[in-house]
Amino acid sequence: MSEKESYKRPPRGPMRAMMVDKPKSMRRAIGSLLRYARRYLPAFITVLFLAIAGSVLAILSPTYVKNLSNMILDGIRSGAGVDLAGAVKICVTLVVFYVTSLLFTYAQGFIMATVTQKITKGMRTDMTRKINRIPLRYFDTTMVGDTLSRATNDVDLIEITMNKSVGTLIGAAVQFVGAIVMMFVTNYVMAFAAIGASLLGFFSTGLIIKRSQKYFLRQQQQLGELNGKIEEIYSAHNVVKAYGAEEKEQASFDKMNAKLRVSARNAQFMSGMMMPLMGFVGDLGFVAVAIVGGVLAISGKISFGVVIAFIMYVNLFNSPLTNFANSMSSLQSAAAASERVFEFLGSAEMEDERAKTLRLPSAKGDVIFDDVHFGYDPNREIMHGFSAHAYPGQKIAIVGPTGAGKTTIVNLLMRFYEVDSGKIYVDGVDLSTLKRENVHDLFGMVLQDTWLFHGTIKENIRYSKTGVSDEKIVEAAKAVGLHHFITTLPKGYDTVLDDTVNLSVGQKQLVTIARAIVEDAPLLILDEATSSVDTRTEVLIQRAMDRLTEGRTSFVIAHRLSTIKNADLILVLEDGNVTEQGTHEELLAKGGSYATLYNSQFQ
Repeated sequence: MSEKESYKRPPRGPMRAMMVDKPKSMRRAIGSLLRYARRYLPAFITVLFLAIAGSVLAILSPTYVKNLSNMILDGIRSGAGVDLAGAVKICVTLVVFYVTSLLFTYAQGFIMATVTQKITKGMRTDMTRKINRIPLRYFDTTMVGDTLSRATNDVDLIEITMNKSVGTLIGAAVQFVGAIVMMFVTNYVMAFAAIGASLLGFFSTGLIIKRSQKYFLRQQQQLGELNGKIEEIYSAHNVVKAYGAEEKEQASFDKMNAKLRVSARNAQFMSGMMMPLMGFVGDLGFVAVAIVGGVLAISGKISFGVVIAFIMYVNLFNSPLTNFANSMSSLQSAAAASERVFEFLGSAEMEDERAKTLRLPSAKGDVIFDDVHFGYDPNREIMHGFSAHAYPGQKIAIVGPTGAGKTTIVNLLMRFYEVDSGKIYVDGVDLSTLKRENVHDLFGMVLQDTWLFHGTIKENIRYSKTGVSDEKIVEAAKAVGLHHFITTLPKGYDTVLDDTVNLSVGQKQLVTIARAIVEDAPLLILDEATSSVDTRTEVLIQRAMDRLTEGRTSFVIAHRLSTIKNADLILVLEDGNVTEQGTHEELLAKGGSYATLYNSQFQ
């Protein structure tokens, strides 16, 4: 996590509507997706028009084929010969129909490809912005890999489905309805025969869709879990190898992979049944038309051209059913993906702070914790009425055993989490009355876990701070003892940090400390800032920190108690309560918990 978080204004329009929408079924998921994409309604209307126009041309073609067949047959029967001029005219008309339909299909595909790219681009943008608005509590219960899967796999699946299926289904629907109308106009007896044979397909398809949707949802959920596991293992691969846990992790992965295989098999099997079923239904329709049409033609009730036209209509009738069967698998997968995406977009957010107008441009550093109660789990409080006062310019050290609540104080100061009750004041101003971005601007922060991005060393030190000169970056690097090392690199401060540049953990920590120096915030938080450096480097950093903290209120969390002997006030935490406070000498003289912790480091 970066040292700076920014609260961004919630979006308006379609995105705002998604905040409270949590689809629970295929219908609601697809409905949510359509509402999200409603800003592109003109493009969809154009696609609809092109699909209708292309389908109408395809539906009218059998009528001309019927006329051509009857013209040829009548000419042969009468012995007068075929009317070549009339036949050529019909053929030219058919060619125009088919070419125009092809152009409409091309335009439809181009528009849909453009629109789907814009939709998925906006979806990924909204998900990225959403991450800045959701509280850290979300990631306490959700794997990072699962969230990544929603932003990558699920969005990709939605994109592919919309691009390949939406236009096809629109055209198929128009063609389906038009074929039915034309069949009844041509001959209602044969129409009933063809449609009756297809009712079995409708009924069977409905049953398959109803039973298979749960498998598609389960497949996407388990895919997200598997991605989370992969991200977890790969990011800590050296730890896995160091502890010889390869077989254990492989077994865990194989178990999750096997579950995904079963869900994917069930989903694909159920959806795969629809294609052969539609083919069988189509064959039944052809048989029914051939039998009924043959009987009617022999009896003289219809012409031979009507039978030919009807066979084409049956093909136009069955083709949408086939397209529907082909698209259902991807539609169901996309519905499951949409549910996961919109579930994330609809998750609870941090308080909307647009109405807050109070701003604290800077701070002297008078910080008060007033009877603060807090728990990560609402049913388990870990801070029970914590109170403390840090005066401007003081260096406050926070020590205590693991789980005592040291990092929790930092989280509350930065408003990464909100207090359950009580107040935190900076210069007499309640932090909850300020916007989070204002609070974050007041603090410089160095975490125990280093975070560097792909970019130059100069860019990593400067990070989000604007107007920082190269000279100031060099001064910060010198202050933490990093300048000499940087100058030995091939491109110095312009060296790009990637896989070819290997920095030690301590050197990465020095970069983040230099970043805090450049930030030049009025308050400073150091969370185990020297935990990853050697003793000599620690001495250099301590000198730099003494200069950095001069005139600033700073909060230092440390396990190496030798690094906080010069602190103005040391708070000893146990179970979320301050059990001791004072200077280093005063606490040693008391012989309490602090003295025990300090002396244990030299035993």
